[in-house]
Amino acid sequence: MIKDSVYDLVTDDVFLRFRDTVPGSELYLKIEGLNPAGSVKLKTAVGLIADARQRGLLGPGGQVVESSSGNLGVALATVCAAQGYDFTCVTDLNAAPHNVALMRALGAKVVVVDQRDANGGFLGTRIAHIRRMLADNPLLVWPNQYANPANPRVHATRTAVSILKVLGAVDFLFVGAGTTGTLTGCATHFREVSPGTRIIAVDTVGSVTFGTPAGPRHIPGLGTSRTPEICRADLVDEVVLIEEAEAVRTCRMLARRHGLLVGGSSGSVFAAVLGRAHTVPPGSRVVAIAPDMGERYLSTVYDDDWAAARFGVEPRPPVQAV
Repeated sequence: MIKDSVYDLVTDDVFLRFRDTVPGSELYLKIEGLNPAGSVKLKTAVGLIADARQRGLLGPGGQVVESSSGNLGVALATVCAAQGYDFTCVTDLNAAPHNVALMRALGAKVVVVDQRDANGGFLGTRIAHIRRMLADNPLLVWPNQYANPANPRVHATRTAVSILKVLGAVDFLFVGAGTTGTLTGCATHFREVSPGTRIIAVDTVGSVTFGTPAGPRHIPGLGTSRTPEICRADLVDEVVLIEEAEAVRTCRMLARRHGLLVGGSSGSVFAAVLGRAHTVPPGSRVVAIAPDMGERYLSTVYDDDWAAARFGVEPRPPVQAV
């Protein structure tokens, strides 16, 4: 495989099969983190920047600003560096230090906000800061991943298409809900070409995306403190809320039992599959999207002191009986 741009190095056809996780059925975990940006958000970044260029908003030497809890920031830093754009990421205290370091290494400027919004999160504060930046500098281009149709569109045309191309019929699809770009894009395409697929959105306790009560959240990726404009709850069959402590335990279980180091969002999605496994009819084909890998979470999700201080979780998953 030879590509001309770093952002074209997207592996969209890698699935890890689990034979015993869902009794009587096979689970296929779509591994999205095997690209230079390390997450599914590389496709989002490519789609957002291409859209801005096509609409004439972004020209040579342009300046881009976006709000991100981490992964999209790294992806946009990757794409902007390769295309010669100046990029500023507005993030918050929950961002993984590794992600912040990656963005800066790629030449991005990083602004970290520390004031929570009305729902106890940081998203409202990040967006308010961007609006002030736009007022001060009219040359800035804000792709706005929360409201831009280009976000779900790239996942409808790439992520969803790749799932059906590799696996054919899919009975259950589990997708994490952050900005809901991946979820809305996949759900849109599946509703058109595979309406029988049951689509399950995975959100985190404390997120308000689907109208549930706001609460504190510590792991970036899933959940919001305001519902994104691109969210299409009507396309979803079921919403599963996962406690962050359970996501931590699941991440550690996958690492120690399967040798698979995944990020917090991926741990939440896998936890949702485990929780709903008993409801899946035997012989079903189940697909779950794992948005990122776990190296960026070594100082958080996989750190005993960090996890114990926030959740009081057992530092290591129980040893599986033989």
